[in-house]
Parts: sequence; C-alpha cells; structure tokens
Amino acid sequence: MSIRELVAVLRRRWYVIVPAILLSLLAALHLYRSVPVAYQSQSSVALLDSSAASKLPPSFGNPISNAGGALVVTADVLIRTLSGADSARELHSLGVSDPYTVGFAANTSGPLLTLTVTGTDREKVLEETNTLTGFAGEQLNALQAAAKVQPAYMVQTAPVVLPQTPVPQLKSRYQQVLGVLIVGVGAGFVLSFVADALLAARRRRRERSAEDSGGPGRSGRRRSRGRRVDATALLTGYLALAFYIPSNLTLPGLGGVGTPANVFALLALFWYLATWLAGRIRPASGTRLPRVAMWLLTVSVLASYIANAGRGSVRKELLGADRGLIALLVWVSLVVLVSAGIQDRARLDVLLRRAVVMGTVVAAIGFYDFFTATNIADSISIPGLSSSVPQITTLDRGAFTRPRSTTAQPLEFGGMLALLLPFAVQQAFDPVRRHLKAWRRWAPVALMGGALPLTVSRTSIIGALIVILVMVPRWKPQRRWTAIGVLVGAVACFKVIIPGLIGTITALFASFLSNSDSSTQARTVKYSAIVPYLDERPLFGRGLGTFIPELYFFTDNQYMLTLAEMGFLGLLVLLFLFLTGIHQGGAIRRLAVGESDRELGQAFFASALVALVVSATFDALSFPMFAGMFFLTIAAGGSYLGFIRRAAPKPRSVEFPCLPADQHPPAPSRAPAPVR
Repeated sequence: MSIRELVAVLRRRWYVIVPAILLSLLAALHLYRSVPVAYQSQSSVALLDSSAASKLPPSFGNPISNAGGALVVTADVLIRTLSGADSARELHSLGVSDPYTVGFAANTSGPLLTLTVTGTDREKVLEETNTLTGFAGEQLNALQAAAKVQPAYMVQTAPVVLPQTPVPQLKSRYQQVLGVLIVGVGAGFVLSFVADALLAARRRRRERSAEDSGGPGRSGRRRSRGRRVDATALLTGYLALAFYIPSNLTLPGLGGVGTPANVFALLALFWYLATWLAGRIRPASGTRLPRVAMWLLTVSVLASYIANAGRGSVRKELLGADRGLIALLVWVSLVVLVSAGIQDRARLDVLLRRAVVMGTVVAAIGFYDFFTATNIADSISIPGLSSSVPQITTLDRGAFTRPRSTTAQPLEFGGMLALLLPFAVQQAFDPVRRHLKAWRRWAPVALMGGALPLTVSRTSIIGALIVILVMVPRWKPQRRWTAIGVLVGAVACFKVIIPGLIGTITALFASFLSNSDSSTQARTVKYSAIVPYLDERPLFGRGLGTFIPELYFFTDNQYMLTLAEMGFLGLLVLLFLFLTGIHQGGAIRRLAVGESDRELGQAFFASALVALVVSATFDALSFPMFAGMFFLTIAAGGSYLGFIRRAAPKPRSVEFPCLPADQHPPAPSRAPAPVR
C-alpha cells in the first residue's frame, strides 16, 4: 500500500479519524487541567565514621576523609531499612504520606544518600523532606543501638544538601497527556482502516450478488498512481537508521530503546496494520513459526510486567518496565514485517543483501577506529538526540583500542558482525552473483571477518569460530581446503601486520581456561548474586528492563539477566527463540533442492547458533543493534522456510502415486561418453 493510498483511506473515513482525534484532544485537555502538578524535593545525607575510629591513619581524626567501603555497606543497610514497610508505617505516623525514595546519590561511589519526596502540595512536600532527613539519622542510630555499638564508635549522618525548595515535575504530566493523544490518534487510525475494510467487503459482496443476478458490476479496481511501498523498503530504512546512527543516540526520556531505528520500526508496524486491515496483504503459509515464538515472548514479557506491578518497585524500575514493553513492540514489528510482510522471495533476497552491505560499512568504520585509536561515533551529534550512555569512552585491552564503530559497545559490534558473517559468505558463493567482480563479492567477508579479531574479545572470536565450524565442514573438499588455507594465511597476516594481537587474544583464552582472568571471575561471582532475586520471583521474574545496573549490577550474561527479569518462563521462551532459528536453518537445508538454498539454510543455522552461544558472554538483547539483527534474521529464516516449503514437490501417496504435471523431477543429466 502506497502513501497515497493510506491518505486516501483516511480521507474517505474522515468521520472515524476526526472524532477520534477530537475526543483524544478533549481527554488530553481534561487530563491536563484535572491532574494536579507534582512537586519534588530532595536532600542529600552523607555517612561519617565516628571520631574515635577516624583517629587512626590515614584520616587522623577527620571523619570526612574516612568514607571507606565499610560505610558503603552501612549506607546500603540504611537504604533498605528506610525502604521497608515498617519504616513506611512509622513515617506515615509522622506525617509523611506522599511517596518517597531513598537511594545512593547518582555518580558516586561513597556513602552519599539522596532522599526524595514527591507530592502535590508544595509546602507539605518540603516539610516531609525535612522529616525524612531527620528520620534517616534516627534510624541509623536505632540500628547501631540495637547492635550495642558504643556511642563513641557510632556512625553519624551529616546533611550535605539541605531539603531543597520543591520544584514542579511537569515531565510526567506531559507524558500522560501525550500518551492519551497517542492512544486516541492510534485508535482512530486503526478504526479507520477497519471501517474501510468492512465497507469494502460489503461492497464486494453486493457486486458479486449483482453479477450473479445479471446486473451491471464494476469492471475493475481503481489503480493507484502512487509509488508502492513494501515491507522491504521500510526495513531498508530501519537498517539504515540502525547501522548509520550510533545506537547510543536516542530520543530523550526513552533510554536505550529510543533509537531512531526503533521509532521507525514502530511506525512501520502501523503501516503493516493498515495494509493488513485493508486486505492488501496476508501472511504467507508456512511462515508462522517466528510469529508463534514472538507470541510466547509477548506472554512472558506481559507476565513479568504484571509481576513487576505487583511488587514495591522504585520509579526507575517502573520506567525500565515501560521501556521493556517498547522494546518488545519493536521486536514484534521486525518479526511481523519480515515474516508476514514480504511476499516475494526476490525482495527478501534484496533485504539480506542490503543488510550485509550496510554491515560491511559498519565493519569498515571499525577498522578506522582501531587503527586511529579513536571512535568516529563520538564526533556524531544529531539535534534532538542525546546519548543514553553518557560515560561511554574508547575501551582498550592490552596495547589495542577496541573499536565499536556505530554500536554502543565492542561486544555488540563483534556480536552483530558474527550474526551477519554467514550471510556474507553465502552471498559470496551464490551463483546468482557470479557476474559481479570478485572484490564486490568477497569484500564483505574480508571486512566483517577481519573486524572480529580487532575487538580483542572472546565473544567475537567464539562467534567467528562457530561460523567456521558450522559452514566449512559442509563444503566440498576443494572449497574446504581452500578456505582452511585462506584462514591460516589470514592469521599469519594479522600476526605480521598487527604485532601482538594474536598473542593478546591467545592470552585471553588461556586465562579463561586457567580461571585466572579477572573479567571471568567477576562474571561468575555475579551468577550466585542472581539467586536471591530469582528466589523472590522464580516463575515470571521482576519485569523486562527492570534489572538496572544503577540499582543492581551488570550481569554480562543474557541468560542470567533473563532469569532475573522474566524468570524461568522467560528463559524457556528465550531458548525456544534460539532453537527456532536453528530449526529453521536446518529445515531449509533439508528441504532445499539447489545447493545455493542449502548453503543459505546453513547460514541461518550458523547465525542462530552464534546468537545462542554469545548470549552467554554479554547481555545481548540489551543492545538495540544486536537485538534488531537477531530478530530480523529469525524472521527471515521463517520467511525463507515458507518459500522453500511452498516450492518443494508434494510427496507421493497411495491415492496420487504420480507427481502433478508442474512438479516433475528434473531429468537426470547424461553422463559423458567414455574416452577411448
């Protein structure tokens, strides 16, 4: 459906869209006038050691200079005490009836606490903040008195920032108003196309009945003069935004899911809904599996969202859960657009080729970052976008700068390239592309494969090894030995051109195998730290997007993160997603007739296996570019499997022992005559 056709439907059904917009405007105006303005006041409190304990060096009696790690633990105990139900009841009896939060101050590593009260009465909020600040000191003294700590050794609270004048919080108010407008306009948009589809169906029934009765009917359908927009064109726009705009640049307030590419994907979902409701597109048969997997993921995410709403979550966790729902909509949009929106295999081939070409450009930028020891994405600034990771810097390992190109982190850079590398290899061998020059076919393979070791990470090397071990053994001996020779030559070239790189990578794996790597040890320690959170919510978890590192810690493992956020149900669904991709690749290879299609199935198999394995090395789905490429390839595998199944010959049966006329097997090739 073209843009002209979309506008034509909205113009024809103005009596649906216009009242919906007017009602949403009236509701937004009523909400703006009826919802009171919230005011927020904050104070900051520092924990100071006792003078008796600080007499020893190096503080020499100065409590401010003696804010060590033990006080951070004390501050954490005080935060948990103030956030408990008993403290809430006691504060309520003291007059603190508005919501309050207690936590570590932002961007600090010491025992500095921030106390926040939010309410609708400005004077009352200020009074409650004063009460909360004094109550924090009283609770700390009560905890120490219960532990029979001598007064001379008691830790004290010292106000650093006195309760501030309450400031209005208009952002949440505007967000609610904007949410009502979006829901109203979206509902009007959908209802317009529903009404148009129903009326069109009734009109077709009348025309058929008129033709059956011998009456005049319409001779044909009006042809659109607008340029037709299909799912491949929209997904190409998504790929361009995802690859070429740094993934740390997002819309303010949306966090990591607010990238321009994700917003574009959500708009593309509206296009699909409009086209589907108008009867212009129907999901092809045999492509249901990826959408079934997404339905299961949706159920798991919604269950975790409800579980999060039923516990005492702080504001950051509630916002994280909302962002998790947005991420889910983006993933659903990609899967639906690819598996149900692309009706022509040629257009699906075009989409995969464009993904490989754009990924090659990202890999080339990674080469520039590595050899110049900079990051080109840091110099990109787009009006209206802000960095969701303000502390991001160029990372080093050994004597090498780890490139990240336009991704948010070198691990995402390597993981994304490992997902696309199998398709670059398949397209290089594809007979359909043999008319192209060799450098055009093999440049993506060389750039993507060569960029993986430059990240100096185990994730990239593991991804490359999986691609090699899955694809190379399935090739014919001549191609296989040629590939092994090229790989050995590539390792030798890296050793000569970049001295020390191969040794650094080898040392990474050696330290991992000997369990002497600090990075690996830090990750394994976090595995046991997940258990208490899993015990609290074992089935549905705490909510997708709520396990925020600012409140908890980095997991560096997608499976551990899924256990904490979506419980065992979410982990099973995640494994089902990975196994879906692996199954689709194997089924394509098994059902394909031509060698090119069999190699394409092996590429899908390798890509899904890469995602399965490397997700244990970093929180993969937290990075928008990797997550987008993963769901796009899963959906593309389902779509290709549908094309292969529909093209496969029907099996013979007792009732029909012969194949249909259009499905005769190819004639056997004649063997050449022996040379005498």
